[in-house]
Amino acid sequence: MNIVVLLKQTFDTEAKIELTADGKINSAGVNLIINPYDEFAVEEALRLKEKHGGEVVIVSLGGSQAQEAIRQALAMGADRGVLIQDPAMEGADHEGVAQVLAKAVSTMAYDLILSGWVAIDDNAAQVPGRVAEILNLPQVNMAVKVEVEGGKATVHREAEGATEVIEVPLPALITAQKGLNEPRYPSMKGIMQARKKEIKQLTLADLGLAPEAVGGPAAKVRVTAYSLPPARKAGRILEGEPEEQVRELVRLLREEAKVI
Repeated sequence: MNIVVLLKQTFDTEAKIELTADGKINSAGVNLIINPYDEFAVEEALRLKEKHGGEVVIVSLGGSQAQEAIRQALAMGADRGVLIQDPAMEGADHEGVAQVLAKAVSTMAYDLILSGWVAIDDNAAQVPGRVAEILNLPQVNMAVKVEVEGGKATVHREAEGATEVIEVPLPALITAQKGLNEPRYPSMKGIMQARKKEIKQLTLADLGLAPEAVGGPAAKVRVTAYSLPPARKAGRILEGEPEEQVRELVRLLREEAKVI
């Protein structure tokens, strides 16, 4: 079974985000990690490979630093990586990113594509679904259990306080949710082996794509600036007798909070 995992490198969830004067994110000194939901996808791919055999290929789009995330997935047990790196993708929107990833995947032999259901940096949850549509694949999102047998996948997914069980033919695209598995830590042997595994680097030209069609110039959605949320106001302690506190609380809820 050949499995492709779409992987994104994101800021560490513990990172303190600072903005520059022109409203851009200051990445200096910020630790970068594999998007946690993509890490569930990597682990699930490795488990399926251990059961059915085959190959796990990591595909990512980003700058040169994204090699670190791919290398970590290789240390976990993935077989090889593909990094699409092109300055023309600066400012590209989710549609452009999906077009590039789909084009790269279309050149490979695969039975299944796995990805995290959302990236924690933008919370858009756009790219996996778009890739599936471009490749004309069935898709199941937010999987918490995946079973593959006889050319089909049976997927359990969360849905409105219940669990849906969906069966799709392969090839298909499935996105991972927390609870699907517990990602393994790379072993020392795996880390050493990862240094020798291939990370193939591609540009838009290598994929036969024009920058003006998928890159920043083609973006239909552009981020003009970022801003931090306003600081929370300090809490208030109401004083006086219980009846006075209740009256004041009701007044505040009605006149200031405007919730009643």
